[in-house]
Amino acid sequence: MSARETVLRRIRVALAATPSAPVVTADDVPRTYAREGAVPSRSAAAVDLLADRLVDYRATVLRCTPDDVARVVAAQLADAGSVVVPAGVPAAWARAVAEAGVVVRVDEPAVDANPTGPPADAVPLSHAELDATGAVLTACRVAIAETGTIVLDAGPDQGRRALTLLPDRHVCVVRADQVVGSVPQAVALLAEHPERPLTWISGPSATSDIELVRVEGVHGPRDLRVVLVG
Repeated sequence: MSARETVLRRIRVALAATPSAPVVTADDVPRTYAREGAVPSRSAAAVDLLADRLVDYRATVLRCTPDDVARVVAAQLADAGSVVVPAGVPAAWARAVAEAGVVVRVDEPAVDANPTGPPADAVPLSHAELDATGAVLTACRVAIAETGTIVLDAGPDQGRRALTLLPDRHVCVVRADQVVGSVPQAVALLAEHPERPLTWISGPSATSDIELVRVEGVHGPRDLRVVLVG
């Protein structure tokens, strides 16, 4: 008998004498952790805490009213040269950016009235094209005050993941009613579309892996600008 066969025989003998483990489902897992954050969701306190966390992460935070979003967004992108936007971004935002003299490129154009599918030129931008673009403009799905995290779920106004990973600057618009207090509250909201890919953003991309020297822009945008609305 080989060494391999001896080891496998001993494993079988040991397992045979061991009672079967009970089947544990998700409902059986105790969930005694706090589900709500220190501040109420969608409150002024939640928005203030989110802003504080984002600034601590070295993101740029701008606050405005709903009527001023397009103007503020255009001001943050005026020097970008070119900007990519997902197809579902409000037209007023894209129009304001274009009027500021910036080239606006739409990724994944919306399907037109043709029932057979998108138009022939509806081809997503390549990774090289996205990398050569100065900035990206998106909305978000939810923001977490407690951790200063913004979550994108590839919705129409956020686009595919590559869109927000390759350009050097990301301008993200967050409404006050999208700010929740804690991570469990955000996860519950994201569970409405479990099939969507998620991107969790806590400040500009940064790493300190090499000699504990902080380097930004390694895994994503080096420049994160968050427009808090309301």
